[in-house]
Amino acid sequence: QGLRHLHLSMDLPIAIGATVTYLYSSYVTISGSTTHEVYFDTVVNFLFVILVGRYLEAISKRQAVSSTQRLLDLQPKVATVLAGSGEKVVPIRAVKPGDTVLVRAGDKVPVDGTVLEGRSSVDESMLTGEPLPVTKTAGDTVSAGTVNTHSALTLRVEQTLKDTALGRIIRLVEQAQASKAPIQCTADRVVPWFVATTLFLATVTFAWWVRSDFEVALMAATAVLIITCPCAFGLATPMAIAVASGLGARNGVLVKNGAVLETLSDITHFVFDKTGTLTEGRLRVREVVPAPGFDADGVLAVVAPAERYSEHAIARAIVEHAESRAASDAAVSGFESLPGHGVRAQVDGQTVLVGTADWLRANGADPAAELEKRRWERESDGYTCIHVAVDGRPAGFIALADQLRPDAAQLVESLRSAGLRLTLLSGDRRRVAEAIARQLGGMEVIAEVLPADKDHVISKLQRQGDRVAMVGDGVNDAPALTRADVGIAVGSGTDVSVESADIVLMSDELDKVRLAAMLSRRTLRTIRQNIGISIVYNVIMVPLAMMAFVTPLVAAVSMPMSSLAVIGNAARIRTLFKRSGSTPSAQQEGSGPRPAFPSSHSIRTE
Repeated sequence: QGLRHLHLSMDLPIAIGATVTYLYSSYVTISGSTTHEVYFDTVVNFLFVILVGRYLEAISKRQAVSSTQRLLDLQPKVATVLAGSGEKVVPIRAVKPGDTVLVRAGDKVPVDGTVLEGRSSVDESMLTGEPLPVTKTAGDTVSAGTVNTHSALTLRVEQTLKDTALGRIIRLVEQAQASKAPIQCTADRVVPWFVATTLFLATVTFAWWVRSDFEVALMAATAVLIITCPCAFGLATPMAIAVASGLGARNGVLVKNGAVLETLSDITHFVFDKTGTLTEGRLRVREVVPAPGFDADGVLAVVAPAERYSEHAIARAIVEHAESRAASDAAVSGFESLPGHGVRAQVDGQTVLVGTADWLRANGADPAAELEKRRWERESDGYTCIHVAVDGRPAGFIALADQLRPDAAQLVESLRSAGLRLTLLSGDRRRVAEAIARQLGGMEVIAEVLPADKDHVISKLQRQGDRVAMVGDGVNDAPALTRADVGIAVGSGTDVSVESADIVLMSDELDKVRLAAMLSRRTLRTIRQNIGISIVYNVIMVPLAMMAFVTPLVAAVSMPMSSLAVIGNAARIRTLFKRSGSTPSAQQEGSGPRPAFPSSHSIRTE
């Protein structure tokens, strides 16, 4: 088949060796020669050993990439459908969107659906990595493969099989395992030359020995053809990528293609979105500061009705705070939202502006000096301040604050100690972003950037020569995630981040960013080790075969052993994680104390 497509495949040397040896033995048999030997037993033996070796390779490969199968095993095979005649257990393929299914306590959820009746806790650790069960009541969504731990739930089916969140994860893992990294593309280009070299060496061997003994020449050339089969070289990259992709998926790190693993190991600059990435993304109102002539409740009374029409996180925080204070609900008309600036609306006949100080100033509502001073004080402490104007008069501002994720400082310190450049990219005011950066120990800050302009910032950093990884929440940051050399979406495994990011973290644990970087470096190092194993094996064994010290049978035993060595080395990537939950060991990659993150030099060269 390879010759038909003008391609020198890895099977060609074995095919030539077996065919030539068989034809020579047949000639000796037919000719009736009593002075020459037949080698039918050699042909049968080395083909048998090669096939046994490939069978062992298949078993080892299946075990090495078994993570995908484990994900498939999470999908229940049947579901209990509620129909007019009662309950009916049917194969999952027979379930359709819109059906009603019953999930009893202890059962796996068979579909993606919405809870219609019941209240229970659902273990979603297989999707999010979060160990604590999540309470589900009517109106909440559940995902296939999660476990209902307490009481029965009745669900309306939304998605089944490959369309579920679990199905999409499995599809991503399979795509990653089938993809090729740049280093593998190089290896694939080398293989035909490898085969051509093998054929040349076998010809040279035959020509050398045929002058003294034809049968020695035949066996030596056949041994060269078999022993240099570049299977180990061909397996070096795909096995490492398959193991790494499956291992990452089991630990909440979805890698979309093999090239990402190679690129991530070469990153020199990490850019972090602030809200929803380094912080929890849940703003809370900390203080309402009224201007002279207004009071806090009065400010909330006009702001909250207008903000109810906005989907912004700041708007939701203000509305929640107002509802907790039982603020009044006024009539609203003429609502207008200006992304990056604020909102405008008519509240009980008054024109209300809620947004940045610069935007209010541009609309003729310049805050008083005292109010500006108090705002600067709050922003210096990391608060986000939203100004309010009523009928052109400054009415005060609302100070909101987000909380840093517990592991944000640890991640930033690990990256900083590696000598990597770190940048905080935010649409928030510079003083707020700088306050967050100080809490994290310091990093470059690029603030007051509109969502649409974030990808331009990434492009500018790339033009400066940096290899940039963008870490964001996967929604507002989609253009920047796509623009970066590697886009990493945190905690957004089922939304637009799957399309825009290269790596999707299935939980909000920032430590998985470090874990993904470790996985990429370990994978690239394993690929290079595997290529080294293949080269060393051939450097040692080929000269021995050319010197007629190796029989075809010994060659047939040695060749699959080299492939098994490559597979076994790829499987060692699993030692990167110490499976206590999904937490990586503090000393995964060697004995003795090691830094939490390797040096920047090792990131670029390992």
